[in-house]
Amino acid sequence: MLEIITSPALTTRHGFFTRKGGASSGIFAGLNCGTGSSDQAEIVAINRTRVAEAMGLGPQALVTVHQVHSADAIPVTGPLADRPQADALVTATPGVLLGVLTADCQPVLFHDAAAGVVGAAHAGWRGAVDGVLEATIDAMERLGAQRANIHAVIGPTISQAAYEVGPEFFDRFRDEDPETTRFFANGQGDRLLFDLPGYGQWRLRAAGVGHAEWTGHCTYRDAARFYSFRRTTHAGEADYGRLISTIRL
Repeated sequence: MLEIITSPALTTRHGFFTRKGGASSGIFAGLNCGTGSSDQAEIVAINRTRVAEAMGLGPQALVTVHQVHSADAIPVTGPLADRPQADALVTATPGVLLGVLTADCQPVLFHDAAAGVVGAAHAGWRGAVDGVLEATIDAMERLGAQRANIHAVIGPTISQAAYEVGPEFFDRFRDEDPETTRFFANGQGDRLLFDLPGYGQWRLRAAGVGHAEWTGHCTYRDAARFYSFRRTTHAGEADYGRLISTIRL
């Protein structure tokens, strides 16, 4: 059985999928939807079909992009001939299933119920700093959304307690905006702990969305439910699965 996390803040069909209920095995065991992983392509296709069907659509309706930690958001109206490089998608077309892949980074789903516009963004620290969340909002506005009416929900992502960074990481944020120091806590020695979902919510609210929240799920701490790039790295494993988050009208 698939496990789908949802939020009452999003009043259209959506889901932050966990790794449960998939066909992958080994280090990918579960619902690995990452075509960029070394998992068997036909197994990943089965997993992605299960996701689309759980959202009431066929596999051809699921649209994803080649994510590159950019601040690029693109509008889509149907299946893409290829996978362009971008990290967010928006649509006002019913029946198009937007999807983003993550394994510690933030999956962010957006909805303006009044305008009938949705969006999905992959927002790691780099994409968030460079403005992928704001770019998604801007792209939604070009389709008729109003940012004050947009609800944005951050799904399972790495929590502050598990996100250890070095002083150079802290310096980059402080130098860009001293206010961001609030998202760091002291760790061991010169290490610090970064609050990625807190930072994401701050950026969303500063951009003027009507509502922003995090579901509260940590990808690193719950190996039974979530894939995690950082956990895989610490374990010395060769690769890792990708979680998928989806939204549609």
